[in-house]
Amino acid sequence: MTESAVAAVGGPTLPQERRLVTEIPGPRSLERLERKRAHVADGVGTTLPVFIEAAGGGVLVDVDGNSLIDLGSGIAVTTVGNAAPAVARNVHAQVDAFTHTCFMITPYDGYVDVCAELASLTPGDHAKKSALFNSGAEAVENAVKIARAATGKDAVVVFDHAYHGRTNLTMAMTAKNMPYKHGFGPFAGEVYRAPMSYPLRDGLSGAEAAARAIDVIDKQVGATNLACIVIEPIQGEGGFVVPAPGFLPALAAWAAANDVVLVADEIQSGFCRTGDWFACDDEGVVPDLVTTAKGIAGGLPLAAVTGRAELMDAVHVGGLGGTYGGNPIACAAALGAIEEMREGGLDARARELGSRMRARLDALAAEHDVIAEVRGRGAMMAIELCTPGTTDPDPVRTAAVSAYCHQHGVVTLTCGTWGNVFRFLPPLSIGDDLLEEGFDVVAEAFAATA
Repeated sequence: MTESAVAAVGGPTLPQERRLVTEIPGPRSLERLERKRAHVADGVGTTLPVFIEAAGGGVLVDVDGNSLIDLGSGIAVTTVGNAAPAVARNVHAQVDAFTHTCFMITPYDGYVDVCAELASLTPGDHAKKSALFNSGAEAVENAVKIARAATGKDAVVVFDHAYHGRTNLTMAMTAKNMPYKHGFGPFAGEVYRAPMSYPLRDGLSGAEAAARAIDVIDKQVGATNLACIVIEPIQGEGGFVVPAPGFLPALAAWAAANDVVLVADEIQSGFCRTGDWFACDDEGVVPDLVTTAKGIAGGLPLAAVTGRAELMDAVHVGGLGGTYGGNPIACAAALGAIEEMREGGLDARARELGSRMRARLDALAAEHDVIAEVRGRGAMMAIELCTPGTTDPDPVRTAAVSAYCHQHGVVTLTCGTWGNVFRFLPPLSIGDDLLEEGFDVVAEAFAATA
């Protein structure tokens, strides 16, 4: 996609360039950072302390006039770009009409329209229904509620390296202690952890890894006690771990044979991010329930559980909901974001971006043996850094490379259980030239920190 085409899917017309006019962060951002320290709880961290005043296409412009290349999309949220035209148009119209009634009090079309779109887009051709919420964690928690109500069973199985949220239940489901769980227990019970397929570290085929996981589930939980398996088709915070082919289908087959609900957490991987509308589509896996958030609404808070109608209807009337769930403005934004994705062919665009990123990352890996693996799919790519010749994580080098990128005007994100993984999540509205320039800086960062 050329830079001139960016505005069609990317929001405000901003110069699509990396421009540094001060050090990062600049003086105006530093002033605001002091104000943040005075008024915002210290527990709310910041990866890159620049204060943004405009964004669109593939850039973020800060209060000092620096224009940064965005390779993070607000953690896979601004998939269609910031202030994408259809999102902005729909939001403005909805704000003019009304901002809130609470769908549980007096309903409105936007909520139903989003649910209809989700029924059409999520995997499978069975009858589906949805319920809308505010955040990914809420969606996951409600998926567990639905699975428990439908099956009459209590246990939940999640996987090593998983991230599912920051509520009490979803903290229990999340694998990583710091910063997500440390000091916040005790956590909800009846949550069990199975080994994830992690090809770099286990060397197993998908079938072998699935057999190992199922053996743990059988022995430590038992299918007769298990309400649901909750899994990210490609793990997010855990390190963009892509399971070996066959792993997800084998789990799905086992779940179906044992009256266990399969919940696909597509919160980070959904909505065209991986080159398909949903990551499950790659192997034709059809979950019973799908949780979505992040990329669904172009930056506004919206989340959903979508699933088999008979499962969704297992909950008593009034058992699902929330004051702001499916807020009309967020629903209007979601309909605009889906329009941008569909009309812009953003699933195909994600595949194009993925090909470009993989080529750059493969070339980097050939030059720097600290890169143990390049992995991902579509515009959800990652590299894992380890001590050369081993799988010992190297979070120090990871932090140094990321700091260099930030200082030179490229927003990069790290993740992984050991903090040694770079994840690349550019908005699908980014232009090719800007993407390549961003990866030029990433390459410079590896050279400068060798």
